[in-house]
Amino acid sequence: MSRYVVTAPAEEDLFEIWSYIASDSVDVANRVEAEIYAACRFLAIHPLAGHLRTDLTRRPVRFWALPRYSNYLIVYDPSSEPLRILRLLHGARDASRELRTEEH
Repeated sequence: MSRYVVTAPAEEDLFEIWSYIASDSVDVANRVEAEIYAACRFLAIHPLAGHLRTDLTRRPVRFWALPRYSNYLIVYDPSSEPLRILRLLHGARDASRELRTEEH
């Protein structure tokens, strides 16, 4: 069985995402969270399914947009075992800046 781990920055992102959405609807926040975890399980099995984004980072990470909530991106390291979920970002955020901060 393929596995994944959620890094501390990604856990913080998830908390922020859930809290923001829950301020309007806890039910929707729970659905977004469930979809994030379902996508992580999928990516653990299919680590090359995401896209490289050399316009955002030179790091060999991949990006996966949630199917139902495509404004949210999962940033992960496809070469790690178990798969490492690095960040969970909203599309309106400056992903290149967020990832650049991770490098330092």
